Amino acid sequence: MPVKRNRPGRRIRAALAATATLATAGALVAALPAGATQQDRDRHGQGRYQDVQLLSFNDFHGNLEPPAGSSGQVTEKQADGTSKAIDAGGVEYLASSLRTARQGHPYSVTAAAGDLVGGSPLLSGLFHDEPTVEAMNQLDLDVTSVGNHEFDEGAKELARLQNGGCHPDAGCYEDGRTFEGADYPYLAANVTDEKTGKPILKPYWVWKNKGVKVGFIGVTLEGTPNVVTADGVKGLKFHDEIETVDKYAKILDKQGVKSIVALIHEGGAPASGDYNYDCDSPGAGDGISGPIVDIAKGITPKVDALVTGHTHQAYVCTIPDPSGKPRMVTSASSFGKVYTDTTLTYDRRTRDIVRTSVKSANHVVARTQPKAADMTSLIGRWDKLAAPVANRPVGHISADILGRGAKTPEEPLGDLIADAQLAYGKSLDPKTSLALMNAGGVRSDLVHKASGSEGDGVVTYREAFAVQPFSNTVNLVDLTGAQVVEALQQQVSGSNEASPRVLQPSSGLTYTIDMKKTGAARLLVDTVKLNGAAIDPAATYRVAMNSFLAGGGDGFTALGQGKNPLVGGDDLKAFGDYLTANSSAQKPIDPPKADRVTILK
Repeated sequence: MPVKRNRPGRRIRAALAATATLATAGALVAALPAGATQQDRDRHGQGRYQDVQLLSFNDFHGNLEPPAGSSGQVTEKQADGTSKAIDAGGVEYLASSLRTARQGHPYSVTAAAGDLVGGSPLLSGLFHDEPTVEAMNQLDLDVTSVGNHEFDEGAKELARLQNGGCHPDAGCYEDGRTFEGADYPYLAANVTDEKTGKPILKPYWVWKNKGVKVGFIGVTLEGTPNVVTADGVKGLKFHDEIETVDKYAKILDKQGVKSIVALIHEGGAPASGDYNYDCDSPGAGDGISGPIVDIAKGITPKVDALVTGHTHQAYVCTIPDPSGKPRMVTSASSFGKVYTDTTLTYDRRTRDIVRTSVKSANHVVARTQPKAADMTSLIGRWDKLAAPVANRPVGHISADILGRGAKTPEEPLGDLIADAQLAYGKSLDPKTSLALMNAGGVRSDLVHKASGSEGDGVVTYREAFAVQPFSNTVNLVDLTGAQVVEALQQQVSGSNEASPRVLQPSSGLTYTIDMKKTGAARLLVDTVKLNGAAIDPAATYRVAMNSFLAGGGDGFTALGQGKNPLVGGDDLKAFGDYLTANSSAQKPIDPPKADRVTILK
């Protein structure tokens, strides 16, 4: 195993902490909780109460460069109640934000809640996310939980990201340089090996600083197998989030670690999309909905705060624990656009967090601040390696084609990808009649504005890769009309009822969803038509889709029941070939109208 390099940033922070301690103990002492005395403050030369700064983020997804278009924006609530869009994100700015935030906080720990990698743009994804791990090392990430995307390439690849070593197939990317792995621990408390029953990585980790101890337990969502390819989770079991966190909270408590933070890759949906929305403001009601609410209400009161993710939302909320006591629950959007700054007041006498003193706020990672020079250097190094592939033009567009940034469940870019897969399917089998694309597989927008040396409207391989980075194949299967309808019903029922997953249909497939109804009844079956004709339940249809959906991913079990499968080529190549064949500088592709799915609310 390669020897890990030293952490100069961490050494500097430790030295600053020591200097601050010698200069004045008072500078390290938090504002005391009500009832605290001067004796508490001076006990053993240290304050009884010590503020610990917890900086956190989630769902970075390898976005080293600032995300393009609306994927690189957050909205900020203004004093007059309106929302303002702000360009945000990029690791050069995230590093600067975190380093600035740490100033004056010698007791500072940085944590993440999973999906740091996976679904990454080309600069990271082309190199199996080694660049992102290097960047996280340099910005002094202390600990993270795993997320579902940490399993995109399986447990062995996740172990390599933790421990280092060259990729088993691609090898080392630079002469004389071996990938060293993550300096921070990945925590996977609820992911066990089917054979041994043991966690595949550390379940918890304890941060220590001058007698202050804070334990971190990391879990991913129990439903990870539903959103990852079967190969990615082969040989693994995913356990209940609440039961797992409670188990390890007891273990930490027995070890004398009374201050505990859970890093949970599962989240919710706030009532507002503004990053600075206050869930607990008067009139906000519950402020947040989704799976994290029940998880937060169920986890033992031994846990003092929850850092969450997965839904790519920004929120700072208090949700009552099982004893009815408010507990902080946070999430920092995605793609490095936001970070959370939480103050945990540590009681040296009880070794626990004073929950009534916990404060938290989300902060935008603005692009108006100076860039971190070391991150600029890191991006430049990897970009030089990627350039021969990245800058190759693959097509032309007439305007922005929104995918991840679309405000509607049916995305114009999702429809375009479905059209590309239908065309590819027909090239393999002329009987192919429709294609379906999962919205979660559309990772970015296609932006018309020129980037770097490219011209307006030119789509490069780098941009296409950012849209479809998962290395899926385009597969063909036979489905009955009844199975097609069942799959469309599964968009809004079963595991997808609470948070619908609208499939992106190819041209010719139309249907209506009535959200006023419940479960499978939301799909109005008599509206499902292909090229104007009603779907025949007894007929057989040749359907194109990516390998993730063909395996029943995202809860679409009906799609996993297809017959006569044909495994095709890479989905990104199919998309790029479609752009090349159907566009030119003189005749670029227009954004699809996204009028194939009608949604009644």
